[in-house]
Amino acid sequence: MSPASEAANVVLVHDGFVDGSGWLRVYIGLKRQGYQVTIVQNPTISLAGDVEVTRRAIAGLQGPVILVGHSYGGVVITEAGNDPRV
Repeated sequence: MSPASEAANVVLVHDGFVDGSGWLRVYIGLKRQGYQVTIVQNPTISLAGDVEVTRRAIAGLQGPVILVGHSYGGVVITEAGNDPRV
C-alpha cells in the first residue's frame, strides 16, 4: 500500500514572510507520488485569519489530511490541526 492510499490529502502552509509558491518543489514531488496537494495562501494579516483560511482548506477535502507547516506555518497548523481528519 502506498502512502497516498492511506492519507491522500496533503495541506501545505507557508511561513509568514513568503507565500505559497515556496512549496512548488514539494507540491510537484507529492503530486508525482499520487497525493492530492493543497497549498494554503494565507494573507498573514492575523494568526486567527490564517487559521481560518487553513481550516477552510481542510474542510474542503475528503478523507484524512496530512498538515504541513513551515516556520510560522507551524503555528498556524497547531491551531488549525484540531480536526479529527488531521
